[in-house]
Amino acid sequence: MELRTVNVTRYIAPLREGGSLPALADADDGFKYVVKFRGSGHGTKALISELIGGVVAQTLGFRIPELVFVNLDEAFGRTEGDEEIQDLLQNSKGLNLGLHFLSGAFTFDPVVNQVDAKLSSQIVWMDAFLTNVDRTVRNTNMLMWHKELWLIDHGATLYFHHSWVNWEKYAVSPFTQIKDHVLLPNANLLDEADIEFKKILTPQKISEIVDLIPDEWLEWGDEDETPSDIKNIYRQFLIERVNNSRIFVKEAQDARKTLI
Repeated sequence: MELRTVNVTRYIAPLREGGSLPALADADDGFKYVVKFRGSGHGTKALISELIGGVVAQTLGFRIPELVFVNLDEAFGRTEGDEEIQDLLQNSKGLNLGLHFLSGAFTFDPVVNQVDAKLSSQIVWMDAFLTNVDRTVRNTNMLMWHKELWLIDHGATLYFHHSWVNWEKYAVSPFTQIKDHVLLPNANLLDEADIEFKKILTPQKISEIVDLIPDEWLEWGDEDETPSDIKNIYRQFLIERVNNSRIFVKEAQDARKTLI
């Protein structure tokens, strides 16, 4: 597994959604990207969530915009007039993360756009596995592009790492927030999704995904943990969630019963 690396050539505009100030930018491969910056509020942990969540989604067969590492030169952004954006760019030198910009895509609307039971169940399973708190009616983080459903923005997954304590407890949590998932009402094939996806997310595959995390994103200032140590915790967390998937599947099924 590997991601391409591109260099930002032009900052186009901020996308003022949430507090992270992602931006639309041109890169030296001729494409536009939505760039998530390491200098934003949650730092590189948000990029790790985006990376792992996005690659897991790809591995499970979902459509997501291509993920790339985005290199930001130290001199980039010095001429930016907005001080907040200038500070963000200056604090984001090095590797950031980008998603290919889907020009003309529009936000998924659960009233207008229908998703069948199989796909709904698969997405709900993945989001429960990743502990994704941000795929709700209020903020679906899904797009319709060329009449197909695309998943975006996995920066709110793996929330355990913001406290970085008791990861073993979070690994076997039922994830009660799944009750708010926008696709839960139609997700009546969770057992089938569980069987299918557990075969795909083997320990080897999970290790390959975790190994994509750049070491420079793991310099959190704790001298007791090396990048290798931190990767190992992510690896163990994800493997434990797969091994104990019945816990979050049952939680989703019980939550669904209260909706129908």
